[in-house]
Amino acid sequence: MSTAEHVQQEVERYLAEAEVEWEPGARDGEYVVTLPGERKLKTVCSLLIGEKAIVTTAFVIRHADENEAEFFRFLLRRNLRRPGVGYAVDEHGDVYVVTRAALRAVDGEYLDTLFGTILEAADGAFNELLVIGFRSSMQKEWNWRISRGESTRNLEAFRHLLDADSASADAK
Repeated sequence: MSTAEHVQQEVERYLAEAEVEWEPGARDGEYVVTLPGERKLKTVCSLLIGEKAIVTTAFVIRHADENEAEFFRFLLRRNLRRPGVGYAVDEHGDVYVVTRAALRAVDGEYLDTLFGTILEAADGAFNELLVIGFRSSMQKEWNWRISRGESTRNLEAFRHLLDADSASADAK
């Protein structure tokens, strides 16, 4: 049995035991894993087992609408605190978390750490990234919902910012 086949068995065993939702990806050796989140509803990861390495890529957030320099500075600073895990952007500026490790490093403990780290990187920073890169859009959405009596449930985590901005705009 090759190392890649052994790692595939290890990944499938881990995912089954952890009851993590997954499906085969489009490429040989690829698993598409869905991790539940708190801030994001879910984080979808591509876990690709190659001949020598395992590479994981997870979508975090689309490109920022505003404050792009601050948005990317925030991500780069977080990169300093995460050995083996980094933020990357695609040609559109959309943000991903990327990891790479040698196949010989992969076991259940590694996978547990990997998915926890990816989830923290994608889900843990999500609200801060929204505030930095999408604050104006969120404010417009909040104001529109309030004016129409619509639910603001999906923006409740930002009420302290958005209500304050609405009140100061009303006072002007």
